Amino acid sequence: MHGDLEQEYVEFTAARLPAMRKLAYLLCGDPHRAEDLVQQTFVKLYTSWRRARAVEHLDGYVRAMLVRAFLNERRRPWATRVQLTDAVPERAVGHQPDVEGRTVLRAALNRLPPRQRAVLVLRFLCDLPIADVAELLGCSPGTVKSQTSHGLAALRRTLGSPALSGYDGR
Repeated sequence: MHGDLEQEYVEFTAARLPAMRKLAYLLCGDPHRAEDLVQQTFVKLYTSWRRARAVEHLDGYVRAMLVRAFLNERRRPWATRVQLTDAVPERAVGHQPDVEGRTVLRAALNRLPPRQRAVLVLRFLCDLPIADVAELLGCSPGTVKSQTSHGLAALRRTLGSPALSGYDGR
């Protein structure tokens, strides 16, 4: 890639990196896997930068790449089972409000099928309209609505279960 093209790519990725990390984390719930998803997405973007930079809504295009990478990863069962470490990693203690509620909600989201989780994250945490989510996921708006309905119903069931009884629903 020539200097000007590479500079465009670097500027775009630097500007979008925090938002893509946040979206990836919301989708998978693991900061390390989220970082891998973002890296995978940006590497793929780099290899097709000449074509991708001409896309009308580049931000949405890259967001769709990230969501597809997440969904494709979830289809490979070995990718989620294998975790090689020589020691248990330490977790930093955060001083964020309602950490318990976030943990419970994250656990409930993780119990959803990947597509329902992606729909709920994109609709409610990224605040995207139904039409944008449908375009991102390559499905009809009706499918987004039904996946939203099924996902919310499953969340309600999960959050009402005894395993998550510490959560009061707020």
